[in-house]
Amino acid sequence: METDRKTIFLVDDNMTNLTIGNDTLSDFYNVFSLNSGPRLLKILDRHIPDLILLDVEMPEMNGYETIQHIKAKPETRHIPVIFLTGKSDSKSELTGLSLGAIDYITKPFSPPLLLKRIEVHLLVESQKQELIHFNNNLQAMVDTKTETVVELQNAVLKTMAELVEYRDDVTGAHIDRTQSYLKVLLGELLEQGLYPEETSLWDMDLVLQSSQLHDVGKIATPDAILQKPGKLTPEEFEIIKGHTTFGEEIIERIKKNTTEHAFLDYAKVLVGTHHEKWDGSGYPKGLKGREIPLLGRMMALVDVYDALVSARPYKKAFAHQEARDIIVDGKGTHFDPDCVELFLGVADQFQEIALSHKEKARRF
Repeated sequence: METDRKTIFLVDDNMTNLTIGNDTLSDFYNVFSLNSGPRLLKILDRHIPDLILLDVEMPEMNGYETIQHIKAKPETRHIPVIFLTGKSDSKSELTGLSLGAIDYITKPFSPPLLLKRIEVHLLVESQKQELIHFNNNLQAMVDTKTETVVELQNAVLKTMAELVEYRDDVTGAHIDRTQSYLKVLLGELLEQGLYPEETSLWDMDLVLQSSQLHDVGKIATPDAILQKPGKLTPEEFEIIKGHTTFGEEIIERIKKNTTEHAFLDYAKVLVGTHHEKWDGSGYPKGLKGREIPLLGRMMALVDVYDALVSARPYKKAFAHQEARDIIVDGKGTHFDPDCVELFLGVADQFQEIALSHKEKARRF
């Protein structure tokens, strides 16, 4: 039914952009086109959409000024806003996201990608509203709804992780695979009894949940870099390295709006340290040896293994034995020697996981 369709306000001073956007979205959503920030703010006094697509560069009132008015009012601050812009620098994206936008899409955009990202954000918003509803009534629902809330939390985490993968579409099911590898490596860690004082404090279920967010900072990386079918330039690599620190900022922003920080604390460690190296040559902080948290050292290994055995536009997938040899060669330089030994004890299970995912991909 028409009344079941979500409503999107598309705001752009360029008539061609409004026409293209309307043609792309109108088969799936109720779309209202507006040509200025002031007109948007005026109509928001009477009608609240499910999502706003907002151009940044507009006369009279630009997108940054407009979103500040939207987020300043209790009646409109909850509306998700996606910026549409011709700017592709990370500083502009960070500015928009810091003002409260949920995403930043560069023009000219791919219609299928725009539709997919809108779909994912609307799903996140729907699940967030359900979470708010549950939390408001939690006292009366604790005994019967705890399991439902946990499942919903997992769904939100999964959706956020999938959003990153939709942007970084060369990685495929990277998040699912790395979560599976980390589970195996954690199991071996416990079996061997290493670092008992540290691991005794961990909630393994929350660790695995939070690992889904290890690349969440890539949401601020320009599409042109994430989807580049070739080797990055040094300048582009510097930009993509920023996904670690921006990911930490995202986690901190979420922590300010919740009283449950356990899985977010794990997520921040994984986000910020999975590109550090044992010899201190990694990023973003150049941590060395056991300065790097154990979870970060473990995530670094599973992240690299998955990158090695996965195909990219600029390289073929390495065979498991090749990937195994590369990780062994990185023992004591890239990787924690203890983590490499743990990996060698379960390397066959890593291979089984990789083959299972490849088989699943072929079926679909």
